[in-house]
Amino acid sequence: MPRTAFPFASKDVSALARALHRDLAARPGTPSHLELLNMLARATGFRNFQHLRADATAAGRLEAPPAPEEPVDHTRVARVARLFDAQGALVRWPGREWQRLLCLWVFWSRLPAGLEMAEREVNERLSALHRFGDPALLRRELFDRGMVTRRPDGSGYRRIEQRPPVDACALIRWLGRG
Repeated sequence: MPRTAFPFASKDVSALARALHRDLAARPGTPSHLELLNMLARATGFRNFQHLRADATAAGRLEAPPAPEEPVDHTRVARVARLFDAQGALVRWPGREWQRLLCLWVFWSRLPAGLEMAEREVNERLSALHRFGDPALLRRELFDRGMVTRRPDGSGYRRIEQRPPVDACALIRWLGRG
C-alpha cells in the first residue's frame, strides 16, 4: 500500500509543544505510531489524523488546475437563440439534433434544482417555456437524455445536477439577458 505524504504545519510552535507535552505527560509509556499521529493532528487543531488527512486531500483537489474549457461555438449558439422569442420561450421544436439538445439544456436550467415536482407541475413549467404546445415531448426528452429523473411510477420528477456543455451555458446566459 503506497504511503501518501501530508503536509504538516503549525501556526504556533509554542502551542504545538505545549499540547504535545500535555498529551505525552497524560499517558503512561511511549505512544504508538497512530497515537502520536493523532496527538500531532490534535495539537494543530484537527480532531485526529484522519481529519488532517481528509483536509489535506480536499485541499489538494481544490488546488488542482482547472481543466481547460473547450471554446464556445457562437455561431451555433446564435442559430439556436433565434428559435426563442423575446420572452425566452421556444417558438418551435427544432429539427436538428444538436439544436434540440441545446434547447433542452435551456429547459433543464429553468427547472428548480433539488426540488421534486409532480408531472403536472413539470408540464406547467415547461408549457410556460415554449409556444408549440407539447410539454410531454419536452418532459420525455429531458428524461431520455438523463437531464431529469423520475420515480418508477412517474409521480415525481427531479432535475439531475450536472454541468451543461459550454455552448449550452452560453445559450442560457444569452437568453437570461433578455
